[in-house]
Amino acid sequence: MHYADRLHAAVRTKGNPCLVGLDPHPASIPAEFAAVHDAGASRAEKARAIGDFLCQVVELVADRAPAVKPQSAFFELYGADGVAAWERVVGAARAAGLVVIGDVKRGDIGSTAAAYAAAFLGGEPGADAATRCDAVTINPYLGTDSVRPFLDACEVNEAGLYVLVRTSNPSSAEFQATGEPPLARRVAAAVEAWGAELVGEGGWSDVGAVVGATHPEELAELRRLLPRTPFLLPGFGAQGAGAADVAAGFGEDGLGAIVNSSRGILYAYERRSETNWRDATRAALDEMAEQLAHAIAARH
Repeated sequence: MHYADRLHAAVRTKGNPCLVGLDPHPASIPAEFAAVHDAGASRAEKARAIGDFLCQVVELVADRAPAVKPQSAFFELYGADGVAAWERVVGAARAAGLVVIGDVKRGDIGSTAAAYAAAFLGGEPGADAATRCDAVTINPYLGTDSVRPFLDACEVNEAGLYVLVRTSNPSSAEFQATGEPPLARRVAAAVEAWGAELVGEGGWSDVGAVVGATHPEELAELRRLLPRTPFLLPGFGAQGAGAADVAAGFGEDGLGAIVNSSRGILYAYERRSETNWRDATRAALDEMAEQLAHAIAARH
């Protein structure tokens, strides 16, 4: 089954487009995972603790969210032990039936890109299926030859991609908004062309775009330009975007986008009245799902 069809089936089953970002910021991880906060703990102990935390998060959200997005950088902090924790968390999420989007943002020359694609999406059908991702984020700055290996891996492994198009970070306009047409629009056109090769039964492509929810006007225009491209929308919650800001990223069928929240879900206990971090995480995710449902219904 095409990635886009698989993702939308999960969205329909869970009844919401929430994407839980698994970003284990060491300073914010609950105190019970003590090794993370212990200056004397070994790298292996710290990596094991973040794995323990995120596997519990996976258990908490598995019946509520369709997908999770582990961020590789926070695992790579711990070297080989972090890679082992990454595989443990990815494996737990897949075993729980969640769609796993690896936030790896890789981009390199063709031969190196092929190695990245094999590492995260699988080199052969069924290879490393327990710990490979359903989709990954990539950086297209090097051009088509850096993207082609990922497209090939998607075709072989029924996987997906999210290409950085218009990101939510403060200085994103420095390059993305320059030129005529702006660079982001040129990348968007390339995404549409790449995605034409990999369209599922539902009419959506397996090649998606990362579009920041902090740019609602541009989001609406990019949705118009990319009618069959699924969007990954960062910037919700902690970065300032609300449900009304992301609604323009969805197609007429109410599908076609998934909305990421990382700190707002994982570390909700830091700002909510619930004293138990698990209760706060569940409540924050339920609140996000309700807000998105109202905003999408109001627009469509």
